[in-house]
Amino acid sequence: MGRWMKPEVYPLMAAMTFVTSMCVFQLTRNLIRNPDVRVSKARRNMGVLENPEEGEKYVEHGLRKFLRTRPPEIMPTINHFFSRQDKSS
Repeated sequence: MGRWMKPEVYPLMAAMTFVTSMCVFQLTRNLIRNPDVRVSKARRNMGVLENPEEGEKYVEHGLRKFLRTRPPEIMPTINHFFSRQDKSS
């Protein structure tokens, strides 16, 4: 990066880059896929979009379908280790 940036700033830059990229991803996703956002003139003329299939497709995306089948634990191995009852006592 040059002499003007200290090495201590690298973790902050990494975190800010990650957060900024997540914001850009979500904004782009909403602009392209959200049925409530109307960019084209043809869709803007319609007052109310009566297309529940498009809204359902937007809400039930692939990540949500995948996570629905997973247990709601972030670290299951650690959770099972600490929730295991000791039989010896």
